[in-house]
Amino acid sequence: MIEKIIRDYLLEELNVPVYIDVPANPGDSYVVIERTGGSETEHIRSATVAVQSYGPRKTAAADLHEKVLSVLPDIATGVTVSACDLNAEYDYTDTQTKRYRYQAVFDIVYY
Repeated sequence: MIEKIIRDYLLEELNVPVYIDVPANPGDSYVVIERTGGSETEHIRSATVAVQSYGPRKTAAADLHEKVLSVLPDIATGVTVSACDLNAEYDYTDTQTKRYRYQAVFDIVYY
């Protein structure tokens, strides 16, 4: 499961909780990973993954977002993940919960 691989990697690299399933009380700053698509060709899999960075203030969410952008591409070591490219990034503040967040979408190739 690519989401678990990404979660475990980001847990080592970031100083905040990283979730695939968000608990009822996640805290002020955290990251959520969501797979939005994928495919497989000749045993090589690809996934489109959204990574959402939350913070108590817009600047905190933006800082966490920048950390994700700087560390996640380094997951591509060739062992399990061979490519991790940023597809898009944007302010994605959650208007329902009034929580500040940014989202980065990555295209990932893995085995």
